[in-house]
Amino acid sequence: MDSSTHSLLAYTWFGLLGLMLVFYVVTDGFDLGVGILSLLRTRREDRDVMVESIGHVWDANETWLVVLGGGLFGAFPLAYAQLMQDLYLPIMALIAGLIMRGAAIEFRHSVDHGPLWDKVFGIGSLVAALAQGVVLGKIITGLVPGEMSQGFIVVAAIGVVAGYALLGATYLVKKTVGMIEQWSRRLALLSAMLTVAAALLLTIATWFFSDVGLDRWTQPGVMHVLIALGLAAALAFAFIVASLYMGASRGPFRGAVTLFIVSFVGLAVSLFPDFVPGKLGIVQAASDSHTLAFMLAGIGLIFPVMIGYNLYQYYIFRGKVIGEAHAGE
Repeated sequence: MDSSTHSLLAYTWFGLLGLMLVFYVVTDGFDLGVGILSLLRTRREDRDVMVESIGHVWDANETWLVVLGGGLFGAFPLAYAQLMQDLYLPIMALIAGLIMRGAAIEFRHSVDHGPLWDKVFGIGSLVAALAQGVVLGKIITGLVPGEMSQGFIVVAAIGVVAGYALLGATYLVKKTVGMIEQWSRRLALLSAMLTVAAALLLTIATWFFSDVGLDRWTQPGVMHVLIALGLAAALAFAFIVASLYMGASRGPFRGAVTLFIVSFVGLAVSLFPDFVPGKLGIVQAASDSHTLAFMLAGIGLIFPVMIGYNLYQYYIFRGKVIGEAHAGE
């Protein structure tokens, strides 16, 4: 295959991995957020309702992470090797956090040790979110060490935790009733403000302190796209606040999802055409054309099944979760 075909396949797979990442962050993001927020509830009955709200969907949500890892390994082996070399510790922390969550959801029904496993569930969720924030921060900085990079990573980690708390809180607004719903509304507003603040801080820092980011943003046409995405993010934030104020149940979650999607489109625009900023391009990192085409045929069969199953399970388990005596009232 010629170079133009190879480039097209490489860019197609970059887009597919980005789509998988969005699916993972949105779906697993809200149940990680629910886990993080569960650390703030003292009543066991409240935590029961929170876990029940994600009990039928959390494991399928994590499937996107498995497919994402496999796709990265097969489609972009050079990027996989370079990223894993620098991201080994946060990736291991992420896996440990997910294992803690999975075990805790099963063992929290223990009569004697249930509260302990509730803590493990919340801590595992927090560890997984922090690890993903570290991964994001390291990628944004192009895996460059230094104090400035450490600052980026810290802000990114805080932003991811706040963002997942936003998804979790708005999801609980949609799925619960009574005191938990009202409590979730207050936390949704707070976490939305923290998420936007972290995003603005990262944006400003990128403009003033990141040579790679500034070089990409000043390329012809890029800034116009980023400004449009920034306006869309501002509208999504305003929609979240307005929906919470008006007492809507589904609106806040839809606004939070939109905010995340817009943010990840902005990240993809900022990275393109690099896979690792300033170090490795998309085409340079890609496998040969035959491998990309073969994998594309395979994912073409798997992708509709995964999306269909996700949509089906959300449809089956739609509606509010109502615990004993409205859990907390």
